Amino acid sequence: MATYNKRGYKAPKPEPEADETEVQQEETFDGKSTTAEVFNSLDQGASRTEEWVAKNQKLIFGVIGAIALGIIGYMAYDKFVVAPKEEEAANEMFQAEQYFAQAVDAQAANDSLYNLALKGGEGKMGFLAIIDNYSGTDAANLANYFAGTAYLNTGKYKEAVQHLEDFKTDDDILKATALGATGDAFAQLNDPKSALEFYEKAVSASDNDLTAPRFLYKAGLLSLAQNKKAEALKYFTQIKEKYETSPEGVSIDAHIALAE
Repeated sequence: MATYNKRGYKAPKPEPEADETEVQQEETFDGKSTTAEVFNSLDQGASRTEEWVAKNQKLIFGVIGAIALGIIGYMAYDKFVVAPKEEEAANEMFQAEQYFAQAVDAQAANDSLYNLALKGGEGKMGFLAIIDNYSGTDAANLANYFAGTAYLNTGKYKEAVQHLEDFKTDDDILKATALGATGDAFAQLNDPKSALEFYEKAVSASDNDLTAPRFLYKAGLLSLAQNKKAEALKYFTQIKEKYETSPEGVSIDAHIALAE
């Protein structure tokens, strides 16, 4: 029977027998394995870690226990000490706040009401006792603001500065009011430099139509009283440009004329 050779045709190579393949693999295998080395290294590292943990487990558990106790202690302190103390302080201060509100609303002769707000009455603490007995609470912090304002309105300006500077808040308007009141106290203490500094701080603390023009106006008047017309003009001009519709802006043109 005739055999035809097609162009480009190549006869397939015979596959090696099984024994031959195994011999080749055996010849190329050198007895080492990268994967095996990695696992051996990991096993050695794990063993060393286990040994370290075994030797130092008391220290580890002690640190974990201390952290856990700290967290639990903080939570318990906040729940069973801080929260009740805050509530107690707020309840205790309620009467002092009532005296303060009555003093603000009174038409005249309100010093006695401010003094009751400061020192207490009807079996309740005043702001000063709240500050001393509930230090660190929000109520004590707010009591500093009330006490500072009460002292300002009763002519005790050094005490006013002390308590107003101890008051801290994140509320912009309340912060501006406290800073401006501190400026008022320094003005009464004949310290115009400090007064102007606090008026400017008050304006910077809150750019609103209520407090900003009020303290710019006070800064302008104080500068005029010091015969510092250029500074007064600066403050009055700010009111004209930014707060013309405020109560202080109604007559600001006349004040600008005085400063020019």
